[in-house]
Amino acid sequence: MASSGSPKIALITGITGQDGSYLAEFLISKGYEVHGIIRRSSSFNTGRIQHLYSNPASHVEGSMKLHYGDMTDSSCLVQIISSVQPREVYNLAAQSHVKVSFDMSEYTAEVDAVGTLRLLDAIKTCKFHHQVKFYQASTSELYGKVVETPQTETTPFYPRSPYACAKLYAYWIVVNYREAYNMFACNGILFNHESPRRGENFVTRKITRSVAKISLGLMEYVQLGNLDSKRDWGHAKDYVEVSSFERIEWRDFVHTYRLYRDIGHISVTKLQKYTQ
Repeated sequence: MASSGSPKIALITGITGQDGSYLAEFLISKGYEVHGIIRRSSSFNTGRIQHLYSNPASHVEGSMKLHYGDMTDSSCLVQIISSVQPREVYNLAAQSHVKVSFDMSEYTAEVDAVGTLRLLDAIKTCKFHHQVKFYQASTSELYGKVVETPQTETTPFYPRSPYACAKLYAYWIVVNYREAYNMFACNGILFNHESPRRGENFVTRKITRSVAKISLGLMEYVQLGNLDSKRDWGHAKDYVEVSSFERIEWRDFVHTYRLYRDIGHISVTKLQKYTQ
């Protein structure tokens, strides 16, 4: 491991996503050397982090360094952990679309559930489990069919989708590794958080893009599902900053609902005129 005088080194899975890009920005601003794992693609998939290159035009790396890898490949995870030797690992990688998880349930389990186990085991295999701080991005979907409102740290989990079930396994395997191997490993249960970087197939971007098209006369209405749903929404940038180990000082970071719900509360309202 690096000495105390060396730059802090963080490894982020899912760095090309909404949360990963904001977290990379925040950690670089704090003087970190940030490493990210990206999947091999025939097209560039680094649009959200393009500006973090030392030279965005030529993809010259600076404080951000990228490594090809996949949460389904144990050997590459071991190699990356061994070469990067991070002090902090943030596991944000996931197949995170609830509806898609019903169509791709096995893949969702491989990435979201077993992928978390692979990453934890890679840290242990490299014998870094007593030095590395591990953060697992969990989800309010664990509560699913809620048994009480509002949900608290003691609310029982009741997952209602393959995505939530996979995340539930990830949650408990993090707890297991913390208790079995004395790892600094913690879960952050994040409620809905959005930004302009949110994927266009998620509901907030779907609504905002549709409203723009309606105003331009390109659409007549936006078609949504349950209009009676209510969610606490915050900005993704606020959530990832609070999730970083720059802010986390305790061992178990599962008390996130109370922490997050006042960061940015937005009630979902019915778009009565333009929805069906």
